[in-house]
Order: sequence, then structure tokens, then C-alpha cells
Amino acid sequence: MDSSLIICRCEEVTLGELTDTAKQYHCSARELKLRTRAGMGFCGGRTCRFAIDAIMKEISGQENQDSIPLKYQPPVRPVSFGELGGE
Repeated sequence: MDSSLIICRCEEVTLGELTDTAKQYHCSARELKLRTRAGMGFCGGRTCRFAIDAIMKEISGQENQDSIPLKYQPPVRPVSFGELGGE
């Protein structure tokens, strides 16, 4: 795959950054997220969380072994379109 492929659009983290960091530090998916900021952007990991897990599975050959799984953070509270723009 192309190492310049952006996996985390919010933080602009590429596949190359993720694979290089994972190989250099032999880290878990959670540690990879913390080292690269992948999944910590505006969407909170909703778009890239599964891709990060899949990349780690491919590199390590194991399922995610973290006791604290990767998760995404939904907005603090939902806001309706009516509240944002009026009636």
C-alpha cells in the first residue's frame, strides 16, 4: 500500500507514520494512537479506529490485546439543527 495514504483525516496521520511508529516502538494499538495522535482529532476516532486496529493486526499478527480498547468519543451532547440555525 501507499505509505502516504492518510488514515486519520482529522490529525492527518498517514499509513507510513503508523507502520513506522508501530515497528520502531513495538507498541499496541492504544500506544500507537497516543504516539501518533491518530483518532484524537475532531471526530474522536469514529472514522479511523477500525483501520488502526487492522493495521496493528497486520503488523503484529495478533488481535488487539489492550486491556483498554480503542474507543471513539461522541460529542458531549447532541445538538439539533434547529438549535444551531434557528427554526
